[in-house]
Amino acid sequence: MLGLGSNVGDRLLHLRSGLAALSPWVQVDVVSSVYESRAVGYREQPDFLNLVALGETELSAVELLARIHDVEAAQGRMRSFANAPRTLDIDLLFCGDRTVRGEGLIVPHPAWAERSFVLAPLCEVAPSWTDPVSGITVVEHWRAQAAELEPVRLVAPPNAVWEGR
Repeated sequence: MLGLGSNVGDRLLHLRSGLAALSPWVQVDVVSSVYESRAVGYREQPDFLNLVALGETELSAVELLARIHDVEAAQGRMRSFANAPRTLDIDLLFCGDRTVRGEGLIVPHPAWAERSFVLAPLCEVAPSWTDPVSGITVVEHWRAQAAELEPVRLVAPPNAVWEGR
């Protein structure tokens, strides 16, 4: 499961291009609607558009992360400082029910359950998926925390960025 976000330039185009650029390595099966949210960390920047994509890959988590960084760079991402504005941000949220720790990577993503811009689209496409660390489903995380999380706004259906199979 991947989380994609953009807050610079044509945000929908960056999300669409990011999904297409991943296609040599990831067979995307489902894409959520697109949600808008405020930036996390550094707040003095435009709002993000976010989505979640579910798919399959034959790459290891470390190999996939390397391809993700290549795609982000090709889309113009600049890593100038932590939480800086970005054309495309792709987070490796989950690798099925596996956990990964090391080589610059932690999976599940350590902050996934604290972010409404991840939880809302996940509730849409995988509400019963169970976190391999906590044993709690996505929708249970959402229900437990929704009132405390930053609000998100639904802005576009999945077909705004993904044609499907």
